[in-house]
Amino acid sequence: MSHAPAPPAAPLIGFGQVRHTRLRPTWHAFAYPTFFLMLPMRSLTKVRGALAVNRAGAISFHDVDHGDGRGAAQGGALAWLDELLRTEGITDATGEAWLHCYPRVLGYTFKPVSFWYCHRADGRLRAIVVEVNNTFGERHCYLLDAPQYGVEQQARKVFHVSPFCEVSGSYRFRFMRTEASAQDAGRTVVRIDHDDDTGPLIQTSVSGTLHAITAQTLRRALWGYPAMTLAIIVRIHWHALRLWLKRVRFHRKPEAPAAAVTR
Repeated sequence: MSHAPAPPAAPLIGFGQVRHTRLRPTWHAFAYPTFFLMLPMRSLTKVRGALAVNRAGAISFHDVDHGDGRGAAQGGALAWLDELLRTEGITDATGEAWLHCYPRVLGYTFKPVSFWYCHRADGRLRAIVVEVNNTFGERHCYLLDAPQYGVEQQARKVFHVSPFCEVSGSYRFRFMRTEASAQDAGRTVVRIDHDDDTGPLIQTSVSGTLHAITAQTLRRALWGYPAMTLAIIVRIHWHALRLWLKRVRFHRKPEAPAAAVTR
């Protein structure tokens, strides 16, 4: 008996919190409510629904905001991702590629970090690409090969993000995802900790409960967080000022790494 193909995955929106704690040389912490997108990039053109994709909208997604900036006519961000994986020798991530990212809100976006969850054809997680942007317009990717949910992954820090942290030490990543229930589409948690030569320095996380993207959930996001993406860049500079006033050491920006990807 033949089986009908599985329906394409539907795009999701997450509502949750972003947290950041600096442990040394002075303690500094904050937590803010947030929302984000979780998009099935191989299915997106078939099921975009209420979300504005590559067009103007109060809340929208644009391919050019990711990867090397190629537009939909050139295959978009998904083509960039597949090219990156092939270049790194990963040829079996042909299943769904879920992108956890911030959208454009009222036409503006800044994406400090986005996560690409790359799956095999049978649905098993094959790789995670952590796409990082800094406020200088630079971008770098950390490729986590053969990751597992709930299991810590590590990568050497090579990319400048904050002038209050040296480009040294390493990152510890941990990803968690719960199954969908009758109330929601599951929950996702990402934790990224930065250790220097002395030990743990920065602890960050972003978490949220996932829901289907509908006109109702988009209204909830827009009304609840009307200037969220603009607020991200404002908060970055506000907390930088507070760290400067606390006399945390300031580091000049080094040259960007020669390679675009760190494994």
